[in-house]
Amino acid sequence: MGIVIMHSAVSVDGFIADENDEVGPLHDWYFNGDTPITEAGDGQYDHSGVGSGFKVSQASSEYVRSAWESIGTIVMGRHLFDLMNGWEGRPPTGDHVVVVSHRPKPEGWHPEASYHFVDGVTAAIDKARELAGERAVAVNAGDVGGQILAAGLVDEVAMDVVPVVFGSGKRYFGSIDEQHLLEQPHVVIQGDRVLHLAFKVRR
Repeated sequence: MGIVIMHSAVSVDGFIADENDEVGPLHDWYFNGDTPITEAGDGQYDHSGVGSGFKVSQASSEYVRSAWESIGTIVMGRHLFDLMNGWEGRPPTGDHVVVVSHRPKPEGWHPEASYHFVDGVTAAIDKARELAGERAVAVNAGDVGGQILAAGLVDEVAMDVVPVVFGSGKRYFGSIDEQHLLEQPHVVIQGDRVLHLAFKVRR
């Protein structure tokens, strides 16, 4: 069974967006290099064109490509789903998406897409693991990611730390209010205007 990884780009002071869901410069590093994340003609990660314009530093390209290759299922909250309209049924990586929501999938919304709407974080991770098989489950950071971490269901925390201070906004760990110990980082990669970090969650 694959691992569960909580992930997002994040400001130095721990925010993944401002109060209006604007990410500011948090994703600029996806476009400031000369190395594509995806190779020419490689459609595996550009289902919706999301990855087709990404050009990053060589170090970031190697790291992100490897991470994306490992993902089978993405878990996201309903707020992000509504904000992005679920990437129009074409996630940037992985084959399946599980949405944590008390509301069902919008009627008629991309019936061909492997999107599953599940009420509750434990059920969502169970479904995501079932769909991912041996591949990883990627959990979007934020309120839902924080709930999944608090439930003891996250194996690894991965952060793309961007050198900007937001001051306020949407927190990487959501509203989590208890301490969780992480191991020493096993990934420390410096890209251009981004520092990739990954920590295993201490059990």
